[in-house]
Amino acid sequence: VQLVESGGGLVQAGGSLRLSCIASGSISSINAMGWYRQVLGKERELVAAIDSSDRTWHGASIKGRFTISRANAKNTMYLQMNSLKPEDTAMYYCAAGRLGPIQVVSTYDYWGQGTQVTVSS
Repeated sequence: VQLVESGGGLVQAGGSLRLSCIASGSISSINAMGWYRQVLGKERELVAAIDSSDRTWHGASIKGRFTISRANAKNTMYLQMNSLKPEDTAMYYCAAGRLGPIQVVSTYDYWGQGTQVTVSS
């Protein structure tokens, strides 16, 4: 499974971005897809996740501002990010996995290269 993210960039606080992740390869057995973010020197943080039945999980720090969704026969995942804050600045990674709860990092077997999001104050 290959994952390619896009949509990151520089935005002012209060602005919006939409991240995309396109999955290819043996994706028919993929259940969980998620967005993680990481700041240099800190642990990777799960931002939001979605399963093959479109059940979602959103982290407390982004709830009400970010929305995860899937489209195109489930091979494309999005993260709509609104009301961005400087503390949202991070590298955002797309992840996919076959088995396990969508909010657990050990569920995820495949990772993209990441897309940088920078929010200026």
